[in-house]
Amino acid sequence: MKVRLTDFSEKWVQLYEEEVQVLTSIFGEEIIRFEHFGSTAVPGLKAKPVIDMMCIVKDIEKIDSFNEKMVSLGYDVAGDWGIAGRRLFRKGGEERTHHIHFYEIDNPHINRHLIFRDYLRFHPEEVARYSSFKEDLAQRFVHTSEYSPAKRTFVKEMEQQALCWYEKHREIK
Repeated sequence: MKVRLTDFSEKWVQLYEEEVQVLTSIFGEEIIRFEHFGSTAVPGLKAKPVIDMMCIVKDIEKIDSFNEKMVSLGYDVAGDWGIAGRRLFRKGGEERTHHIHFYEIDNPHINRHLIFRDYLRFHPEEVARYSSFKEDLAQRFVHTSEYSPAKRTFVKEMEQQALCWYEKHREIK
């Protein structure tokens, strides 16, 4: 898939909310809550225009029984996609629009994603730095298969900063 890096759009919030409605009608009582995360959830951050959504559920094993319904809505079923305890669905093929990440309530990846999102929301200077880094990568790499791995170390380091910020912020409360 080609890298499509764009400026932040308020439309992404609307697309997230619309998909929440669709998914709520499908998964119903299994859902505990939804979260918009990733780059499209951070005002000012350049992003691939793919809405990352987290659906926190009671029982991750029950999500597999919805695979056929998700396929009928244009999603592909990616299983755990390398993260134990996750179920990933992707919508839009080569012009991808959504990634739906399902996690059971106690999965540690939930906090990692949400702390990173919140850290960026509170640190506009880091948003600018991350955006600039992404722009540089997008000029060097045409395909996401190269772009995504190239940003992994940078993101891991920023996630560590976010975790330190979160721990310090928690101590103050």
